Amino acid sequence: MIPGLFYYQPMVVGLLWVFVMLSVVWSSPSRPQEQRPATPIAPPHKRSKAPTAFVGLTQKPLCARCEQASTQPQPPPALPPDLMPATNRRPRQVDTSRHFCPHAGCAYYGWVGPGNLRANGHPSGGPWRQFHCRACGGYFLETHGTLFHGKRVPPDTLVWAIAALAEGLGIRAVARVFEVDPTTVLAWLVEAAAHLKAVSRSFLHDLHVEQVQMDELFALLSAVKAGAVLEADAIKRLSRSPYWVWATIGPVTKLLLTIDVGDRTRAMAQSVVHQVLQVLAPGCVPLFLTDGFKEYATALLTHYGQWVQPARRQATGPAPKPR
Repeated sequence: MIPGLFYYQPMVVGLLWVFVMLSVVWSSPSRPQEQRPATPIAPPHKRSKAPTAFVGLTQKPLCARCEQASTQPQPPPALPPDLMPATNRRPRQVDTSRHFCPHAGCAYYGWVGPGNLRANGHPSGGPWRQFHCRACGGYFLETHGTLFHGKRVPPDTLVWAIAALAEGLGIRAVARVFEVDPTTVLAWLVEAAAHLKAVSRSFLHDLHVEQVQMDELFALLSAVKAGAVLEADAIKRLSRSPYWVWATIGPVTKLLLTIDVGDRTRAMAQSVVHQVLQVLAPGCVPLFLTDGFKEYATALLTHYGQWVQPARRQATGPAPKPR
């Protein structure tokens, strides 16, 4: 058996050697450490909120209304006809300056105020006055071209029915209130919409506006088009079919420039911008405000953009495409 003193002496010698080496290391002068320049801590990258410029397009997007207008050139404006000379009869008391002859074969067709019309009484004792054209010899009622032409219902009934529809009352409800057939109310609604569109077009043109606000709203409507749906189906689907209502308004003038119904697509954005362009004066470029729908930028660039040639970034290679 090995005695414990045999292990004790080497352990003591080893401890002494460790203490000597530690004392030598601590007593030796330490070398000066090189001072490295402190590298600044880069702040975290933040995404810039500044708007970026539109890079442009290499091809012009399609606008169906512009293509249709280019294929159907507008005829030059016709010269106004000569004023009709006055007769030696007693001066007429009825003002006819706001009416025109509706007969297409007449030389005064469509012209207001040339003096070719005169009142000719009330046929069959009716409420509407009859006009006579001295140029072509034709007769027509003063309601021609209006919503009241050919209607047997009282004018007040028709006006109140259209007002009820505009307030949101359903077609069947209006039919029950005014005791008419629902298909009759539907015909009134379609005809009133066409007349309102024509009246709006006659007043809204050559406008000078500073701002145009464009937006589209998701609504439940029913679009009734000639031959698109049956009358019974249109009445049934009223307030059930989803559509996007596109509207543009002048926030300063409060003018409703255009309103349209359709899907939320680029084609509809092109159509809405095209309609706005038709009512603005030539050379008028207002500030357009949108809800951020990206297709508005393409539609505005289609109608207001100009082609430019970007500068070269390199001395060699193909030239950049016009944008």
